[in-house]
Amino acid sequence: MYIIRPDLADDLVEQVVTKLNNLLTEQGAENIELQNRGKRRLAYEIDRHRDGIYIQLNYTAPASAIAPFERAMRLSEEVIRYLTVKQEVPEEKPEPEAVTA
Repeated sequence: MYIIRPDLADDLVEQVVTKLNNLLTEQGAENIELQNRGKRRLAYEIDRHRDGIYIQLNYTAPASAIAPFERAMRLSEEVIRYLTVKQEVPEEKPEPEAVTA
């Protein structure tokens, strides 16, 4: 999840989201699911902004893709906060075969 400055125009927001999605794709990410949560009130002021545009990304990627993605968000002037969370996907266990007597 990352938060974009609220003073950006809609087309600039789309450019930022597209740029970050392309970066993830180049790093080998798959199944990218984008959810634009819209403009919301922040819990506290960040860089004199009281609101922010929340973007949530769910994706599958190798661990080596995270560092360049976070670096791009850290260096971007449009992104004011970001958070990366690893979700554990439960493995499907094979069902035990029926024992015949």
